[in-house]
Amino acid sequence: MGRRSFAKIIGNLDLSDRIKKGEEIPRPWDPALLFGREAPIEFEIGSGKGMFLANAAAADPSHDFLGVEVAYRYALMAAAGLVKANLSNAVILCADAAALLADWVPSSSLTAVHIYFPDPWWKKSHRKRRIVRADVVKMIEDRLVPGGKLWLRTDVEEYFHQSLDVIAAETALLGPEADPRLPAEPKAVAEGDLFRSGEKENLPYYGENGNQNPPVPRAGRGDFLSHFERRTRLNGLPVWGAVFEKPLR
Repeated sequence: MGRRSFAKIIGNLDLSDRIKKGEEIPRPWDPALLFGREAPIEFEIGSGKGMFLANAAAADPSHDFLGVEVAYRYALMAAAGLVKANLSNAVILCADAAALLADWVPSSSLTAVHIYFPDPWWKKSHRKRRIVRADVVKMIEDRLVPGGKLWLRTDVEEYFHQSLDVIAAETALLGPEADPRLPAEPKAVAEGDLFRSGEKENLPYYGENGNQNPPVPRAGRGDFLSHFERRTRLNGLPVWGAVFEKPLR
């Protein structure tokens, strides 16, 4: 079965309340103009097709979620998912996340910041473009409320360890702690499970600090934070995750 076309994904949906381009974002900062209420705000950098944004918004209707995605096509797909799921507590912003943190998001305004599978910018000459860098992590620390959390997950081990070093050197955030949502127990393999590559017996999963554990089968949508993570783990590739917390004082 081929992939659904982009036109079919978007259809005739009215996405106007769920997606905002840079010039449409209300200024100054006033999330109530986006959500019609005041609630704790969680901020996702690089929402992609919106799997995390939709699942998180559905799981916690008491929080509002701002996803940021620079690629307009992906942002539209994320918005379509929010509309189809009838989620009013999530909005996708098509903009540069670092610029929004610098010019729009005020201090002590975010309950959580999520960074999942950021572009690794493989070339050494391009690594200054990585989102987990000194100026950005300093802004994240400032924008978090006391007790607020920074969640990080990547499939690039070098990027993961570099990120830990940058966060430790540039912020006073507490951590890293292992991401408790990464698999901690092996799951039974069901007959008929399909994988894009690799044998079931050889498909590893990774928990604390990327340590390898017994095999994991193909999991459902809710077991992954993003479409990229789903593809990564189903191909038997490792994932590293950590969480940091802003001190209460």
